[in-house]
Amino acid sequence: MSKYRIAVVGCGNVGASAVQAVKNAPDMELVGIVEQAQLCEKLSPQYSCPVVDSVDKIAKPHGVVLAIPSTLVPVIAPEYLRQGIATSDSYDIHGQSLLDTVNTLEGAAKEGHVASVSSAGWDPGTDSMIRAIFKTMTPLGLTHTNFGPGMSMGHTVAVKKFPGVKDALSMTIPVGRGVHQREVYVELESGTDFEQVKEQICSDPYFAKDKTSIYQVDDVAALMDVGHGVNIQRRGVASGVHNQFLEFTSRVTNPAVTAQVMVSSLRAALKQAPGAYVLLDLPLRDFLPGERSDLIKELC
Repeated sequence: MSKYRIAVVGCGNVGASAVQAVKNAPDMELVGIVEQAQLCEKLSPQYSCPVVDSVDKIAKPHGVVLAIPSTLVPVIAPEYLRQGIATSDSYDIHGQSLLDTVNTLEGAAKEGHVASVSSAGWDPGTDSMIRAIFKTMTPLGLTHTNFGPGMSMGHTVAVKKFPGVKDALSMTIPVGRGVHQREVYVELESGTDFEQVKEQICSDPYFAKDKTSIYQVDDVAALMDVGHGVNIQRRGVASGVHNQFLEFTSRVTNPAVTAQVMVSSLRAALKQAPGAYVLLDLPLRDFLPGERSDLIKELC
C-alpha cells in the first residue's frame, strides 16, 4: 500500500510530537521537517529526515502538519494549499475568528485542489465532536466546558510574543460552569517594565474575556508542566424526558494529544473534496487508518 508523504512545519513541542505521530502512522511517510533557517542545522542531528527551511527542498508532500501559532495559520496555510498540499492546523481561537480563518483557507484550498482541516486539536477539535454528540443525544439543554487546571499552549504563545518577555506560562484554572481564570507567569528580559507587559496581556483577545492574574517570576522553566484536561457536562432533554446528564472527562499531555489529532485530521483532509473544513464537517472514519469494514467491526 502506498503511503501519504507528510511534512511537519514547525518543530517546537507540538511539532516534535507530530513528527513521532507521523512515524507511528501505518499509512504515512515522514519526508521532512520545515523550520526557520537558523534552526535547521541545530535540529538536523535529532531527526532521521531532512530538516529544511522550505518545502521546495524535499519531495513534495501530499500534506503538511502546521505546528505553528494560531495567528500565523491564515497567512501560512494558503501558501501550501495553493501549491496543492493539504494542511491541518490547531487554530485555537473559538467563534467568529475560526469561521473567518476557515473562509480565508477555502479559496486557497479550492485553488490548489486540496483540503485543509482547521482547529485540529482537542479544543476546539475533538471536544467539539463530543459536544456535538451530547447535543445529538439531548437536543435541548445546556453544555458547560471546563478546562484545566493546566497549561494552555495558545495562551502561552500569545504572551511570549510581547517585547521583553523571555519566557512565559499561561495556566487555565476552571471556576465551574464554563467559567475560567487565567494565571500567567512571565520571565522578563532585563529592563522590561512589568506593568507595561501586564497591560498588554490583559488587553489581548486571548485574555480579555477571562479574569487574569499575572505574576513575574525568575525562572518559568521551574514551573513548567504541559498537562491539561477538560470536563464537559450537559444537562438536557431526550425525547421530551428531562434530567438527562452527560459527562466527558480527560486528562492529557497537551502537545502530544494536539499533535496526534492534527496528524489524524490531515489523514481526513487527504480524503476530502477540495475545501476548508473543521472536525465537525468530517466523517469519523476518515480520521482513522484502515478499511471501512474493519472499522465497523471494531467500533460499531
